[in-house]
Amino acid sequence: MKKALQWTVAALCALLAAALTVALLALPGAPVRLAAEVEAQLPASGVAHPVTAVLLNFRGYDTLLEVAVLLLALLGMLAAGAGPRALAVPPDPLLAVPPDPLLAGLARTLAPLMLLVAGYLLWAGAHRPGGAFQAGAVLAAAAVLLRLAGLLPAWARPGRRLRLAWAAGFALFLLAAAGGLAAGALLRYPPDWAGALILAIEAGLTFSLGLILAGLFLAGPEAPRGGGGA
Repeated sequence: MKKALQWTVAALCALLAAALTVALLALPGAPVRLAAEVEAQLPASGVAHPVTAVLLNFRGYDTLLEVAVLLLALLGMLAAGAGPRALAVPPDPLLAVPPDPLLAGLARTLAPLMLLVAGYLLWAGAHRPGGAFQAGAVLAAAAVLLRLAGLLPAWARPGRRLRLAWAAGFALFLLAAAGGLAAGALLRYPPDWAGALILAIEAGLTFSLGLILAGLFLAGPEAPRGGGGA
């Protein structure tokens, strides 16, 4: 009986894979070469990198909603009192021991370098791979490293300033989106101001995304501890 069920599931999976393959092969060719369209409109985007132009200008509302999802995930976690106890996950015993002096020294050395890397990624996003999400992830990684080394306290009760900082990047992005309505469309920037607006949005997002991603690890009543101090 078990083997028959397994063969049935395998057959259905193979049938689904075949149907998807046929559907993909039957798709017509793209009527528009989007890469060429992006390159043609790149001078009006305010940046020199096509990915940044798409994410922050041509399809900025996608990025806006992605930031909103991350912010809502963090707020939902806090509202639910997420933590090892609330989620029925036992705390990691490795996090209950005093921090290793070697780890603390390494964290003190790496954290400033990670800040520099985040700043570079933010600035480089206008003309090469980089941008707010990458820079924010590096900032969050620095905060997690400091926490694991016992050099940064957990955010057991996030105050008003921290909550405002979490929302600041999204609020700035939303303000820019609303301002575009004056030009006739959501998130449409004046060409002369596009570069400066995108840089300001990315700077705000870097700050907020770094705190949001770090908050998913540090915030809550049962945030992981590196032992000892902080």
